[in-house]
Amino acid sequence: MKTTTLTLLLSLASIVPISSQTPDPAYLQPEGGPYVFNETHETCLTEDQRQLALQSIKQNIALLRQDNKLATDHNRLGGAHILFSWPIKKADGLDYNDVWSISGYLDHNTAYPSQLTDYNCGTKTYDTAAGYNHAGVDIYTWPFGWKMMDNDEVEIIAAAAGQIIYKNDGQYDRSCSFNNNVWNAVYVQHADGSVALYGHMKNGSLTTKSVGDMVAEGEFLGIVGSSGNSTGPHLHFEVYSQIDPDILIDPYTGSCNSLNPDTWWIDQKGYANPNINALLTHNTPPVFPACPTTETPNESTQFELDDTIYFGLYMRDQVAGTSINLKIIKPNNTYLYNWFFDFTANYTSSWWYWYFTGVFDMEGTWKWEATYQGDTVTHEFVIGTLGVNENALEHIAVFPNPVKDIVNINSKLPLEQAVIYDVSGKKIMKISFNGNEGPHYSINTGSLSEGMYFLSVYSEDGQKEVFKLMKR
Repeated sequence: MKTTTLTLLLSLASIVPISSQTPDPAYLQPEGGPYVFNETHETCLTEDQRQLALQSIKQNIALLRQDNKLATDHNRLGGAHILFSWPIKKADGLDYNDVWSISGYLDHNTAYPSQLTDYNCGTKTYDTAAGYNHAGVDIYTWPFGWKMMDNDEVEIIAAAAGQIIYKNDGQYDRSCSFNNNVWNAVYVQHADGSVALYGHMKNGSLTTKSVGDMVAEGEFLGIVGSSGNSTGPHLHFEVYSQIDPDILIDPYTGSCNSLNPDTWWIDQKGYANPNINALLTHNTPPVFPACPTTETPNESTQFELDDTIYFGLYMRDQVAGTSINLKIIKPNNTYLYNWFFDFTANYTSSWWYWYFTGVFDMEGTWKWEATYQGDTVTHEFVIGTLGVNENALEHIAVFPNPVKDIVNINSKLPLEQAVIYDVSGKKIMKISFNGNEGPHYSINTGSLSEGMYFLSVYSEDGQKEVFKLMKR
């Protein structure tokens, strides 16, 4: 449920030069603006589809009961209910700080159209002229939702342990408008009899488990997609306290929640969740084409001294009247620039970038850093050289080199991770060593094409070494 509406806004940022350099006045104006998700407010499930979904749940429960495979043979009749953890998780290896934002909550005002009340007595929800009142929470992926869908970078996970009682896959997953398509989805019943619906999943991404199988809290269910009535990658999360008869609940507690008195979250998130979702560097501005074409981020972490570098900032729930502190930090830890950018509007998601050229005066690893409301995010990029050590270091050895399928690393220090970049500085592979104390580590490079790469090795104590790696 997304339309890609990118409005170009130019806003002034006051630069506070900490170094001797001051940006050209043209650079004071960032490009970017709000990213609007689901501007048309399409229906996640038509009423016919919702009734079909509930009927399918009831039929599968009856079949599981008949086979003595139903884990929870009752509806919740009161008392304690289960609590949910967050159902979205970024995949291992994705360096973005965060990957989600919320476009809409459950609508508690049953009148329509455009008569809206969410759990917090606001209007962050929607209905339609046909009589649909939004019945769940929509969590969309940001930034570059299509790119993250294509690369399986945002996972849907079980918000609570339970039994799969419905699963549907094989449906088209690049929907851009209202339709009667069926979504790819997994429904899970919990120990108290409640049921959670996870909808709009990517085709072919669903868990290999079947109806009747158990899942643990936090277990992988699928990838965020755009199947069914959807205009962009997002998760529709809908919850029923019981199924026969079906009783809808809103997992959020608030003054205008008319369905249930308390929260169903282990740790209920705020109504708005201001955050830096990503801080990136680009060799050209990012491109956001019309749905469903995948975005072109143009990300890069490798530049030359005379390059133009685009410094991207991707926000969730930016708050009008607040400021973000931005820094470009040289390899010697002095500032090239240190300035504040003032947010003048409330946006559920927004993107901004500044570009500079002719001001980079030092080779090595630079930092692009942002601090917002007490949280700091740092993005590293390299100018000139990756700092390659051609020979084995005293405490780290990489072999064989050239490599065919497996590259080995011997290290006297415990390693945290390794990252492989191509010659443009684009990240190709990230490997976590998951607490393996070594001293022997290995990486499967069989999927890499022949050519030159750079292997960055990170020790648990924060040291970093970079090696030139030849793939044959």
